[in-house]
Amino acid sequence: MFLLDEKLLEDFKSRMRIFHAADDDNLKNILESSKVAVKRWCGTDNVSNPEIRELVIERSRYVYNDSLEFFNENFQSELMAVSLSHYDEGDD
Repeated sequence: MFLLDEKLLEDFKSRMRIFHAADDDNLKNILESSKVAVKRWCGTDNVSNPEIRELVIERSRYVYNDSLEFFNENFQSELMAVSLSHYDEGDD
């Protein structure tokens, strides 16, 4: 799990073009809260799944840029599609 989280941090920093470690603790907190939110919406936080990983990174990008209020609206179709793909017919 630790290596996966470090890889996620590395991928996020690359996406955001962050080349220093000064904000790593803050970025880890942002990524963790995004994983929790994506799990709540989609039923999984498995960041080895490319769709989940993208949603976590994109939500984190919105948080980092103080624009979180726009994430759900802009990613509604992706959230719905991923949520439905992880839906189990036995779920209530």
